[in-house]
Amino acid sequence: MKVLAIIPSRYGSTRFPGKPLVKIEGKSMINRVYERSCKVFDHVCVATDDQRIIDEVKSFGGDAVMTSNTHRSGTDRCFEALNIVEERDGTKFDIVVNVQGDEPFIEPGQLSELIGCFKEKDTKIATLVKRFSVEEDIFSPNTPKVVLSADMNALYFSRSAIPYKRGVDTPLWNDGKTYYKHIGLYAFTRETLKEVTTLEQTSLEIAEQLEQLRWLESGYKIKVAVTEYQSYSIDTPEDLEILVSRNIIKTGV
Repeated sequence: MKVLAIIPSRYGSTRFPGKPLVKIEGKSMINRVYERSCKVFDHVCVATDDQRIIDEVKSFGGDAVMTSNTHRSGTDRCFEALNIVEERDGTKFDIVVNVQGDEPFIEPGQLSELIGCFKEKDTKIATLVKRFSVEEDIFSPNTPKVVLSADMNALYFSRSAIPYKRGVDTPLWNDGKTYYKHIGLYAFTRETLKEVTTLEQTSLEIAEQLEQLRWLESGYKIKVAVTEYQSYSIDTPEDLEILVSRNIIKTGV
C-alpha cells in the first residue's frame, strides 16, 4: 500500500494570516507538521498557493508543490497536489492522507491509527475521533462532534452536541463517555479522493459548514478510529497563547 501524505497550507488565513510560517519554539508550524508526518510516511508533500510557504518548506529540505488559489477546500487542493506529484515522479499512490497544517503537535501514532483503518478492505475514507473529557466543552460550535455506528462508521457530524440527551439537564450531558470530537485528519483511496472532489455541495454541508457531510449525504461511508492521543489545533493567535499559558509550549509567536 503506497501512501502519500499531503499537507494543505494556505498563507491567507482570515483568522491567522501567515499561520504556517509562525515560529513555535524555533520552528515554523509547517515544519513541525512536516517532520511529524515524516515519522510515519515515506512520501510527504506540502500543497500551497503561496511562494513564501514553498520557500520555507524548501529551506528545511521538504517537498512542496504550488496549487491553485481557487480551491474550495483542502480536499480539492490535495487532489491537485496528488496529480502533480504523480506526474512529476512517475508513480501512483493507493492512499492519500490529508494532514491538517494547523496541527503542529500531531502525534505520529494518530497518523498510524488513521492508516490502520485501511486494513479493512472496504474502507474508502477514514478519519479520527477522540472522546471528550468531562472538562471539555461539548457545546462549542468550533469543535465538531460525531456519532458512530456499531461497526465504527460515522453516522453524522455536527457543530451541535450530539446525541441530544432528553430529560437530562445540559450541564450533566458530558459524562466523559458519550461524546466524541472530530480530529480533522482524513485518508482516502486514490479513486475515492477523485470522486469526492466532483461532488456538489449538499444541504447538510451548507447548514453545518462541514465538508464531510457532503460525502455522507452522497452515500459514502467514513470509517472512524478512536484515538487516545491529545493534539492541539491552532486556528488563531489566541490558541497559541493558550498553549503557552498552559506550559504546553515554552514560547509562542
